[in-house]
Amino acid sequence: MTLGEIPLSAWRTCGQSFDFQGHDIRYWVAGQGEPLLLLHGFPTASWDWHYLWQPLAQRYRLIACDMLGFGDSSKPVDHAYSLIEQADLQQALLAHLGIRQPVHVLAHDYGDSVAQELLARHPSGLANIASCVFLNGGLFPEAHHAVLIQKLLISPLGWLVSRTFSRETLVNSVTQIYGPHTRPSESALDDWWSLICANRGTRVLHRLCGYLIERRQQRDRWVTAMQHAKVPMRFINGGLDPVCGKHMVTRYRQLIHRADTVVLPEIGHYPHTEAPVQVLKHYLAFRDQLQAQARQRLYY
Repeated sequence: MTLGEIPLSAWRTCGQSFDFQGHDIRYWVAGQGEPLLLLHGFPTASWDWHYLWQPLAQRYRLIACDMLGFGDSSKPVDHAYSLIEQADLQQALLAHLGIRQPVHVLAHDYGDSVAQELLARHPSGLANIASCVFLNGGLFPEAHHAVLIQKLLISPLGWLVSRTFSRETLVNSVTQIYGPHTRPSESALDDWWSLICANRGTRVLHRLCGYLIERRQQRDRWVTAMQHAKVPMRFINGGLDPVCGKHMVTRYRQLIHRADTVVLPEIGHYPHTEAPVQVLKHYLAFRDQLQAQARQRLYY
């Protein structure tokens, strides 16, 4: 089984815009059913979900946006980017779309941290989360192994590294974190580079990369929220990822009671583009399991 690719040019034509605190945010919606919020990673954009977009839209109402500073959304130069604000953005988008029911979340990388913030808001009713599935991301900062470019971007010279960030820099970074047999094509790299460059995005990469520091600051609050979550969770992980692969799964199992984990042993940091069929299979199995449990509760 293969999943059809949505070319970036076609993806862009389907986007819509809304205003978030004076900034233009590009977003995409498709399908019907329970709402499923898709949260992308750093430094890419919501186009990352394009392999899964059509099959998921057959079952759910999909919502995805390019977060502030990413993709085709606004990229203000002097902005203090924050994961907390990105969670506010997601909730503003849901409000813009009139979605008030519980929302399922599928997140990757940077988006994992935004999902953790939403989970932390759930017990007090500030967010309404139905379930959460994480792909490779730094859920626990102590188990996250940053690549060199990330370390440079959060260094005092980050502003200079950001301005000299090139397609070659992107290629060198990406090839380190993909599986050896699932690396992206030159065309895909061109498209990623196009999304990073949109709205002169290389100027803000060092500011966006501050999320690595913010993760450490919020670590205890977010991990506590996961440990006490009444929300069903699953962690689907590309095991060969040197940044947050199988070692992150080990930490997840240590800290999360009755941890629901899936390891894709030959896959790297981007399982939804490296192995979309496997990710779809394990995601749908998770959701089918939730439905079966709900029916069982109703029966008894």
